Amino acid sequence: MWIPAIDLSQGQSVRLYQGDFEQKTIINSNPLAQAQQIEAAGMQWLHLVDLDGAKAGNPQNLSAIQAILKNTNLKVELGGGIRSLDQIETYLKLGITRVIIGSAAINNPSIVKQAVDQFGAEKIVVGVDGRTKMVATEGWLETSSTSMADVIAKMIGFGADTFIVTDIDKDGTMQGPNTELLVELQSQFRQANIIASGGIRDIDDLQNLKDAGIDSAVIGKALSNGGITLEQLKAVD
Repeated sequence: MWIPAIDLSQGQSVRLYQGDFEQKTIINSNPLAQAQQIEAAGMQWLHLVDLDGAKAGNPQNLSAIQAILKNTNLKVELGGGIRSLDQIETYLKLGITRVIIGSAAINNPSIVKQAVDQFGAEKIVVGVDGRTKMVATEGWLETSSTSMADVIAKMIGFGADTFIVTDIDKDGTMQGPNTELLVELQSQFRQANIIASGGIRDIDDLQNLKDAGIDSAVIGKALSNGGITLEQLKAVD
């Protein structure tokens, strides 16, 4: 499953370079129009990130999120600043298909267990973002002393089974995904669904991931710069 991504900042669709807010490019001033294009191409899922929310620790782009939910039939997974069960419940009631818990899974691990228990594993995705196999938090502004593998192991113990794994050093660079890391994690945790994120350039990268046993990925910059078209994405999905 290939999932197009829209990153939100100040109500606009943007892309960051390696998570750096100082290196921000506006992709579309109208995220809803972008989401509608994704739906029109036949895609079913959208990966949505509230970048400002990730920094602030609470929702910051709610109107843009609501507009997409109201005016498309896309299944939306949403991350960015989700720190509490109340926020998760609010988003699910709005129509979000599943929420992504990132920094909170590191800083308050029990929230994942509580969320899985309360809402079901199918509604919860754990975002595992890192550099050199170590987890980064707070909108990638902080690097922890915890390994990505340790986090996944702990979250599986809490009942989570879906993980979006992002190598920050690859994100937005168009240098290809960190296939070695992804395969290593998928091999270690065969019961988990590892979703690749970061660095994907073209259809060949997706095919290589698939050949390596990774059959889900989030695609952002490659779509905005033409490395992959929505039509190509639909054709190989």
